[in-house]
Amino acid sequence: MQSRRPVVLITGGSRGIGAAVAQLAARRGYDVAITYRSEREAAEDAVAQCRAAGAAATACQGDVAVEADVVRLFDEAEAALGPLSHVVNNAGITGKSGKLAEASAETIRSCIDTNVIGALWVAREAARRLPKTSGDAARTIVNISSVAASLGSPNEYVWYAASKGAIDSLTIGMAKELAPQGIRVNAVSPGMTMTEIHARSTQDAGRLERLRPNIPLNRIGEPEEIAEAVLFLMSDAASYITGANIPVSGGR
Repeated sequence: MQSRRPVVLITGGSRGIGAAVAQLAARRGYDVAITYRSEREAAEDAVAQCRAAGAAATACQGDVAVEADVVRLFDEAEAALGPLSHVVNNAGITGKSGKLAEASAETIRSCIDTNVIGALWVAREAARRLPKTSGDAARTIVNISSVAASLGSPNEYVWYAASKGAIDSLTIGMAKELAPQGIRVNAVSPGMTMTEIHARSTQDAGRLERLRPNIPLNRIGEPEEIAEAVLFLMSDAASYITGANIPVSGGR
């Protein structure tokens, strides 16, 4: 059934920043489709919270690193909620932290496949579908990058930083390509944010506290603060903004 509300597709929306974006979008009047790769229970919980906020919501399982999965994810989202008006290109991983010289081929390859190839598949599919959205509704793509792209993440995730550098370039190029069709493309670059990605990527339990003094605001960000920047870029309040990359990093 086609929705009369704007519809946003959020990749990697079951946890962390993606889930925070989904829940805030639901509260702001969007219907929400999230994608997830393996964590069905978390995805179902995120969908339930969106529905509790009054949104129509659905979860679609697939791997953004697989081209056919990405096409299917868009198909399923549109079948459930109607034509998409917004896409948040969020799915991403780091792999286990360490120096580049010690990183396995699997760690590097999986990160690049998800963060770069996957983001390109999602961006390409969004570029194919958003122009078809009927009416004069706002249409946007928001890519989730990272301040790691400019910091380089030495001794931790050089490959991850490199993958996010690709997202920065993707944002600039897409913004220029899609502007004639009225589609705005921007990025948000989170800094240190309180999500589960840290526990999954490192055995250093004190990492966040160790790095906190490097943040001028002297605290770790919350996923909801990243979500606020994403929703701003999706909104009409940002109608003259495209090709921008907003750091939400406490000044780091």
